[in-house]
Amino acid sequence: MKIIKFLALLLAIGVGAYILFWMFGLIVSLLWYAVIFGIIAIAGTVGYKLLLGGSDEETPKLNEKKPTAISELENADRTLEEYKRKYLE
Repeated sequence: MKIIKFLALLLAIGVGAYILFWMFGLIVSLLWYAVIFGIIAIAGTVGYKLLLGGSDEETPKLNEKKPTAISELENADRTLEEYKRKYLE
């Protein structure tokens, strides 16, 4: 009778360990799928924003900005002279 109880105990420990490892694998695989779907969602969002121009109307666009030359600035010469006097002398 002691041998049957011992074998039943070993079987219970084995089945319990098997179930614990199965549950651990299931949880890890679900987390892995969540990470992969998250990466795909982020890539899709970034691709939509960059390629299809899905930005808000409030954000300024690069084409609407006009570059300014140094000669068009009013105080550029005075600022350059102050910089030279302050740091180069």
